[in-house]
Amino acid sequence: MPAVTLVLAHRGANREAPENTLDAFRRAVALGADGVELDVHRTLDGTLVVRHDAATSEGLVLAELERDEIRRALPEVPDLDDVLDVCEGLLVNVEIKNSPHEADWDPDHHVAELVVELLAGRGGRDRVLVSSFDLGSVDHVHALAPDVPTALLTGRMDPLEGLGVVEAHGHRALHPFVGMIAGPRAAEITDRAHDLGVDVNVWTVNDHDELARLAAVGVDALITDVPAVALAALGRA
Repeated sequence: MPAVTLVLAHRGANREAPENTLDAFRRAVALGADGVELDVHRTLDGTLVVRHDAATSEGLVLAELERDEIRRALPEVPDLDDVLDVCEGLLVNVEIKNSPHEADWDPDHHVAELVVELLAGRGGRDRVLVSSFDLGSVDHVHALAPDVPTALLTGRMDPLEGLGVVEAHGHRALHPFVGMIAGPRAAEITDRAHDLGVDVNVWTVNDHDELARLAAVGVDALITDVPAVALAALGRA
């Protein structure tokens, strides 16, 4: 069981500032969150930017635009490098968004390479965990930089099955959807994970009682839209 269950602000403190913006991440820091979760995409000229969706409602695709074009069209979208500066000293969960259903599907895992390159260039001073629903993306990060912790995100996959995948591929953590770890199974899954040396970081948990229950069974981190509520549920307000 972890000494302290970490509170990670989902896309920053997104109920108090626009999600995935520097304001949201600054607010998460101010609230006392242990870390943040964010989403990254690549630009045409190889910059990593922080935004949930690959394309805008007007049909602009980030991967088809240079950074300056995105800056003009979406001035609120920050670079990952700038977010890491704002959140220095906190755990930053970088989710690589990569799906064949998205406009910027990246079968060659260029984003994984850019993440590894960026972290190496920052001298390893950041506390970063790289996650993705795309197993190939986190496998690629792990192959390029085994010292960078990686995690598999799962939605409807059974968490015990997910743990088997994580163990087989050498990843550090499983990130199950909260709906798949409800009830008495939470303790079973968490205990099994810890026996394997794997962390369990649950998304997205917003209910006070559920936050407290999952912390009580020893999950390692709670990814939440309401970090202040989570800290209160954990007795850390």
